[in-house]
Amino acid sequence: MWRRGFVLALVAVLAALVMALHSHIPNTIGNLGSLAETFLPWFGIVIPVVLVLALVRRSATALVALVLPVALWLNLFGGLVVSKEATGGDFTVATHNVDADNPDPAGTAKDLAHSGADVVALEELTPAALPTYAKGLAGAYRYHAVEGTVALWSKYPMSGTHAVDIRIGWKRAMRSVISTPHGEVAVYVAHLPSVRVKVHAGFTANQRDSSANALGEAISAEPQHRVVLLGDLNGTMNDRSLDAVTAQMRSTQGAAGDGYGFSWPAAFPMARIDQIMVRGVDPKSSWTLPGTGSDHLPIAARVEL
Repeated sequence: MWRRGFVLALVAVLAALVMALHSHIPNTIGNLGSLAETFLPWFGIVIPVVLVLALVRRSATALVALVLPVALWLNLFGGLVVSKEATGGDFTVATHNVDADNPDPAGTAKDLAHSGADVVALEELTPAALPTYAKGLAGAYRYHAVEGTVALWSKYPMSGTHAVDIRIGWKRAMRSVISTPHGEVAVYVAHLPSVRVKVHAGFTANQRDSSANALGEAISAEPQHRVVLLGDLNGTMNDRSLDAVTAQMRSTQGAAGDGYGFSWPAAFPMARIDQIMVRGVDPKSSWTLPGTGSDHLPIAARVEL
């Protein structure tokens, strides 16, 4: 029993090392650290695989080694399995990357209009699809503004609306102040540049990282005490390259979610790259909405202003 399964034990230890030392994996080579952090919860898949094989092999060595990744995974991600949703909340927000190639923008707009959100942010909005979304959301939302490929629809008056420069050469971020019955809140909408995994270039995230830094600077300079960020950040809360944003805001999913809230890809969600983050408000609940014609799932949150 003790002489079998050394390879399985090694696999378990390696998975544990990745989870424990992910912040030390360098980004200098193909942004490997950020890539590992994007899918970090999935390193836990090693646990049931090694467990089954260790039982088949009757390897006590592998079973003992498995204690390490189990303890680390529970420490890092066990809290996400438990629901942290609470009652209350007076402001509901939603965000959705509607996909430029969405075959059913009218249906997507209808679903979002019935979401119950007080404000809805859209990303990857095309000029051709804009009239369809405007028509579909008009009945539920009296106010809206569009900046490039991002937009915001609101039940409450909007002011101070302008594009936010995230250093990519065109408009993919905006800011507006929403005057709610409970006071003003600054709402940011952002769609950071896409990332890809390429054989010769690795995790191509440099442009996204630069945009995240610019977005973080804009939010840091925001004069409003209450701030909500909605959008597709093309990165998870574990990704160190988003620290300029994540260091100063709370994820509603992490604070008040039920489960992981993975949003992409819609057919089999593996990562939460769509985010709702807050500063100066109290998250009460966070959830994903049913799929639309997009390759992303819409997400929503309720907060206390």
